[in-house]
Amino acid sequence: MNKKLLLTVGSITISLGAVLAGCGGGGNPAAGDSGIPPVQPTDKPAEKVKIEIMTDSGGSKLPEGENNRVKIKLDEKLNTDIQMTLLGGDGGNQLNLRMASADYPDLIAVSRLQMQEYVKKGLLLDLTPYMGKLEQARTFIGEDSLRKGTVDGKIYALAKKPSISFYNLWIRKDWLDKLGLQIPATLDELLAVAKAFTEKDPDGNGKADTYGITGQKLSTFDPILSAYGVGVPDSFYLKNGKVMNSLVDPGMKEALAFIKGMIDAGVVDPDILANTGTQHEKKAFQGKAGMIWHGFPRMTSPTAVNEYKAVNPNAEWVQVPALKGPGGQFAGSWDVGTAPGMHAIPKAVEKDPVKLQRIFDLLNYVASPEGNTLVAHGEEGRHWNRENGKIVRTELRAKEHAFMYQLLGREEMEYLESGYPKAAIEFSAKTPRIDIYNGYLYLPDGYNPADAYRFMEEEIAKFAYGKRPLSEYDHFLERLQTTFKYKLMIDSAEKQLKELGIAK
Repeated sequence: MNKKLLLTVGSITISLGAVLAGCGGGGNPAAGDSGIPPVQPTDKPAEKVKIEIMTDSGGSKLPEGENNRVKIKLDEKLNTDIQMTLLGGDGGNQLNLRMASADYPDLIAVSRLQMQEYVKKGLLLDLTPYMGKLEQARTFIGEDSLRKGTVDGKIYALAKKPSISFYNLWIRKDWLDKLGLQIPATLDELLAVAKAFTEKDPDGNGKADTYGITGQKLSTFDPILSAYGVGVPDSFYLKNGKVMNSLVDPGMKEALAFIKGMIDAGVVDPDILANTGTQHEKKAFQGKAGMIWHGFPRMTSPTAVNEYKAVNPNAEWVQVPALKGPGGQFAGSWDVGTAPGMHAIPKAVEKDPVKLQRIFDLLNYVASPEGNTLVAHGEEGRHWNRENGKIVRTELRAKEHAFMYQLLGREEMEYLESGYPKAAIEFSAKTPRIDIYNGYLYLPDGYNPADAYRFMEEEIAKFAYGKRPLSEYDHFLERLQTTFKYKLMIDSAEKQLKELGIAK
């Protein structure tokens, strides 16, 4: 996501449920002709075709009626009737129920784990022989993204173009200035600033009601882990060319010791494990904490700026460079194998060649310069204008535009620069991260990531909060690898990454 992110159960579980791209053939999937029924392109389609797309909503809603301008323009161009069914928080179950009952949508957003499961059940259309009819889409997303939608060398989903990592540690610069402090560059300086924000009344209200740092669950400490050279729990990365798992990495215990020291010093929001949704963000904006691990889209949005400026007009949030630590200088992790999203076509759609072709037309169109500009930005002159070579959004865009039509992604930097400060985008894009490779991995048979991750999260929280001594960390690892069969995942990851040529 993308998005990101330390100990957020959903993101890491999905990451661990990833499918190996390109396994079973190496190299790029090739287009071909396997005797499939011919599907002819339709330059001027005469028959209107209804296409149901079941995709992720990201918590957003579609514009309604005449305000749903992107749908209207796509339907006019392709002679379609696009119907969006949005997946909510239980999106996985929602889609699984539809697929299990043979009530197939026409185009579906899938996670890697879902793709792997649906392929085993024969529910997804193998797109490999159709790639000659999807050249525009293939060129747009690129060959690396194409690999991310493969199982055993066959293409079953089209992954979106890559995004960038949005996250950095953000800090109240006005608090730093008031206390005569500098932006922290090292872990020791981070702790010193956190103590000052907690103990020296940075908001000047005469009350002991501020904390050094807030966040959402243990993802709060992502930038600390990376300063020890450690990826997010449950992640796989390289050290000296060899596969390393974050939980086995010796730096993990050192990082947990530092985190425990911060918690013991009372500089951490005591409710981070309970924070959900945007609670951590609200605490930061309300002046309850002076640091937060968060993404620039939220920290720089006009709504957010107005919210924290309403509390204190002098409030100023700025990004913190990657902290220097024993493991180098990194700010969090970034899964280079994961796509921002993927869409697949149920195999049942193959029975309707006209509809299948119209879906191909749709995918190729949203990958074309004209179509991608439409789904990324809306209608020129209505939702955006170009000024001095840059896309400038209009007020109407927020009411009539929805990202859900970006089925194959977008030209990321142009899109971001039309809505967010260029300096914040470039800062985040240039920040060094630990590259992790979970997105390329299949789950080995016999391994249950949900149970294993639940155990990991609970025990790591105990170590961080002193509920379990770090002297027992090796016992935790042993139980994880045996009772929860995590050794299967470690061994499988090493084998797969070597086969991909990523590891030695």
